[in-house]
Amino acid sequence: MTRPESDFDALRDDLKQLYDGDPWHDGPITTLLKGVDAKAAFRRTIPNCHTIWELVLHMTVWTREVASRIRGADAKDPPEDWPKQPAAANDSDWRAAQDALRSAHEDLARAVDSLNPADLLRMVADQRNPSSGRGRTVGSHIRGLLQHDTYHQGQIAMLKKAAAGS
Repeated sequence: MTRPESDFDALRDDLKQLYDGDPWHDGPITTLLKGVDAKAAFRRTIPNCHTIWELVLHMTVWTREVASRIRGADAKDPPEDWPKQPAAANDSDWRAAQDALRSAHEDLARAVDSLNPADLLRMVADQRNPSSGRGRTVGSHIRGLLQHDTYHQGQIAMLKKAAAGS
């Protein structure tokens, strides 16, 4: 990794590192998902907890939502915050879920690359509570997604270990 020239460059690099680079906390999402087959992703290893598959679908919808906000849309909840995994585990659906996450991250990277540093301070209106006048900056949304995905990445790591032991 080259030394970033600005906080904006560092933020862009953090997004890349988290998904397919060398984040400081451990490996990237792509490495974490390697070796997770459809059956392991589908398995509800811990009762009343999400599966790896559900976490990947959830991360995908929120990555798309943040990309939309960066491009100027008001903040809203995704149509389905926790999409349902298929009724049964199969390799093609699991590959499609991982491909959708990759595609969402590529789209997010394009959205962030289209910004200039001043755009990080632009406010994003929140249509869920328009009368409050509150919102968050574009930069806060990007940082929030980094935090969100890191949190879920930790859950995936634990579920992956639990699945390997069962």
